[in-house]
Amino acid sequence: MNLFSAVHSNEHFDLPKGTGGEVPRLKRNDYVTSRRFINDYASGDRGISLKRNIKIEALHQIPLERQEIELVERKCIGHPDSLADGIAESISRALSKAYLEECGAILHHNTDQGEIVAGESQPKYGGGKVIRPIYMLIDGRATKQFDGINIPTDAIAVEAARAYLRDTLTNLNMERDIIVDCRLGTGSTDLRDVFKPCQNTPPRANDTSFGVGHAPFSETETIVKAVSDYIDHTFRPKHPVVGQDIKIMGLRDGDTITLTLGCAMVDRYCSGLPEYLEYKELLREHVLKVARQHTRRKIVAAINTADDIDMGSVFLTVTGTSAEMGDDGSVGRGNRCNGLITPNRPMSMEATSGKNPINHIGKIYNVISTQLAQECVAKVEGIEEIYIRLLSQIGKPIDQPLVASVQVLPAKDVEVSALSPDIEAIIDNGLAGITCITEKIIRGEIKTF
Repeated sequence: MNLFSAVHSNEHFDLPKGTGGEVPRLKRNDYVTSRRFINDYASGDRGISLKRNIKIEALHQIPLERQEIELVERKCIGHPDSLADGIAESISRALSKAYLEECGAILHHNTDQGEIVAGESQPKYGGGKVIRPIYMLIDGRATKQFDGINIPTDAIAVEAARAYLRDTLTNLNMERDIIVDCRLGTGSTDLRDVFKPCQNTPPRANDTSFGVGHAPFSETETIVKAVSDYIDHTFRPKHPVVGQDIKIMGLRDGDTITLTLGCAMVDRYCSGLPEYLEYKELLREHVLKVARQHTRRKIVAAINTADDIDMGSVFLTVTGTSAEMGDDGSVGRGNRCNGLITPNRPMSMEATSGKNPINHIGKIYNVISTQLAQECVAKVEGIEEIYIRLLSQIGKPIDQPLVASVQVLPAKDVEVSALSPDIEAIIDNGLAGITCITEKIIRGEIKTF
């Protein structure tokens, strides 16, 4: 099974020729899942020929690694914006699985509008308390009825949100420290109609929008992501005083990379200011060690630069997130789907998390453009940098963007014309199999922030 998708018809229809054996006939009043059709389509056995509008051009600019200034940011998993992203995506995945189980198809939904409103807390060394809970609002749209079946979308959403919070914020008291409220509506009729793909074609785009991807990561981008992963998977399990809410800002100024980390420390694991300072220094040392594995440039690291030691004012929290007091969060305000915020690169402002994985361009095009850029760099020798922009038209099949714009910064003494055939083949094949992304998203194999 390569993919989940939905095909709509009010009448009998035949699957494409070339599927082998007897062609089954399907009928349903609304969405149906046609996995056999999807497998054949993704493998190219479609009986149709598509000419995609793929434009490849040379990019004339100073390569990023040779530019004087580069900025890279990552909001880690406990940052309020990342919490909103993670909750939105977990809800979309939960709804998709429930729709498949109950109805045999993924129904229209978008849960990419969640908000986190900060609470109020009184942290203190040895353990403080949350005195006003964090408020999480789940909004967006979801299909609540199908073919006479009522789907408990609000209950599914609340359960998914609470499960995600429980797994992510291990110091959060789920009974006292947060309120999860659900206000899911039902999608507009025209967008739900667009969600129903035409016969024998992939889903139709829900919006006229674009997705952007680039490759390869620069040293600074690689370092910021590597430091985040190291803290989450290696450092925190040994030192739970380090909370989940961390923001990493990387600045490369010439050949010096400065990493500034804002790290929420958890009060119950810290006996006093001296121990707090010891943990800060230990974290700084480990950050430097990780960063030096990816560059020969000079590395500087600073932790919690807003601390006022003389006044005893430090970044101490009860739960490990600033959402407990003073910091709100919204879906789509943080990392792009590659896990970073990169102002030196072209970016889409679309929120990737929470959008439906069938036909929402804000999700699918951002994901696949990033994957295709990485594939081009891995398979085509002579690419220094590549940028891919995919533009959709609402109502048109998602595998046929209005344009696939590819900008290539070639390596020295390499002509773009020599690279273009291989790049075009990768883009064309990737778009032909675009629907294969859906199942990977549902299984959580593709990160969206």
